[in-house]
Amino acid sequence: MNLLVRNLSDQLLELIRDQILSGKVGTDRPVRQDALAAEFGVSKIPLREALARLEEEGLLRSHANRGYFVRPMSAEEATEVFDLRILIEPDTIALAATRATDEEQEIARATLARLNQAMNEGGEGAGSFNRAFHLALIRPSGRPATITILERLHILSERYVRKHLEPLGRDERANEEHRQMLDLWLRRDGAGIASFTLQHIENTLKDLTVQLNA
Repeated sequence: MNLLVRNLSDQLLELIRDQILSGKVGTDRPVRQDALAAEFGVSKIPLREALARLEEEGLLRSHANRGYFVRPMSAEEATEVFDLRILIEPDTIALAATRATDEEQEIARATLARLNQAMNEGGEGAGSFNRAFHLALIRPSGRPATITILERLHILSERYVRKHLEPLGRDERANEEHRQMLDLWLRRDGAGIASFTLQHIENTLKDLTVQLNA
């Protein structure tokens, strides 16, 4: 029974996280647990577990007697999250480039193709595919603790990435930067991919700071 509840909680975690990251669940109202339980046809036990885990991920915050709320986006949080990525991600991707197997290289190619398709079809799902692409470049590093930290940071980044892609023309620039990243990574150019990844993250943060402070 515990295994069943855990599996259901995992599924709910993914579903509710996607609703938060896509903006379907607003920041100005409490998360409606009754409505979510009815929507997914589940009891409140696995639902509460999923919400508690989303709070641990930094997407929700709880208030006594008021329930869970989606944490608002802010320039301060974006700076913290992207600064942490700047410290860790470039060198990790560089290491992964040197260690990636043929199969892992193919996964990265396929993930970028899905991201480009999502962008070309209007952007639906682009945020999650962007996260998947970056993680596909990271995971071959073989550093479990670092990968776990970066997975968490990319979950927190995703709402900001979606915000960053809103202005006209940003998707085209992102597509080109991702293409160059993959090319350097596939060529196992550690120094090149580290430098380019650093620039890619810094440029995104710079744009976001302007957007969020406007």
